[in-house]
Formats: sequence, C-alpha cells, structure tokens
Amino acid sequence: MEIWVNPACSKCRTAVSALDEAGVDYTVRRYLEDPPTVEELATVVDRLGLEPWDLARPKEAREAGLTAIAKDAEHRTAWLAGLAANPRAIQRPIITADDGTTVIARDDETLGSILAH
Repeated sequence: MEIWVNPACSKCRTAVSALDEAGVDYTVRRYLEDPPTVEELATVVDRLGLEPWDLARPKEAREAGLTAIAKDAEHRTAWLAGLAANPRAIQRPIITADDGTTVIARDDETLGSILAH
C-alpha cells in the first residue's frame, strides 16, 4: 500500500494514523517533495475513475492557473502536466492498495474502505 501525503495536512495525518492502528504495511510518499509524474497521475485518475480536474484542489488549482485550462478530453494532458508541476493542487491523501484500488481518503468511510483491502 502507498499513501501520498502532505505532512501539514490533518486529513493525511489522520489517514497515516489509521493505517498504523490497522497494522497495515505501507509506504509514505511526500508528494510535495517527490511529485508524481504525468504518467503516475494518469494512472491514479484512471484508477479513481476520475478526470485530472476532479483531482484538483479548487483554491490551489486556481492559484496555479490550472482553472484557465478547459475541462475536456483535448486538455486532459495539460491538466495532468499542470498537476505534476503544481503538486499542491492535488487532492490528498491518495492511497493505493496493493491490488491497485485507489482512493482519495478524505473521510472516514473512504478510509475504512481501503483498510479493508
């Protein structure tokens, strides 16, 4: 299992604590220090069943100028590149289970669903 975290984020700290309490073996990726590539982000959004703009944090995406990019198939790669270049704009925490199941674990229900893997 891998979790992408921003240590300053309370939702990330909650998720890490839950993984620890569950005794789950996981790897932490501090995605601000080790930003995901365009390819990694494409894989994550595909696993989530989302589009790249759905993965964006509204305020941070606006500050990075990403919201000026059209939200359509033609601009999908531009969104992925923009998120890779501006990792602060990526929703968090993102957890990928060993079976490939991926979630944005911002609430207890979603966090619990990934712990069941």
